Amino acid sequence: QNLIDQWMIPFFGASVYDDPAVYEKCSPIRFIKNVKTPTLVIVGERDAECPASQSYEFWHALKTLGVPTKLIIYPGEGHMFIEPKHQADRLEETVGWFDKYLK
Repeated sequence: QNLIDQWMIPFFGASVYDDPAVYEKCSPIRFIKNVKTPTLVIVGERDAECPASQSYEFWHALKTLGVPTKLIIYPGEGHMFIEPKHQADRLEETVGWFDKYLK
């Protein structure tokens, strides 16, 4: 189930199918060449809100542009992580990332 339309349509005024240009103007990939900040990309393999394929594309672009980045895809997870070991690992990875780049 994808719940994006519940907040995207009120925000953008139309669905991506009715007005793709308004979504394209705000797409993160459109601004990828401006990114300089080290970026940790975390996604669930079955995420319907932010598909893993889009996360991979974003990560790959960052890597190609020389931005420090890491991609973690959690198997079987959707947008909200259910598996306790994945929740714990996600927290550990996030704290480790901040420790590395914010000190």
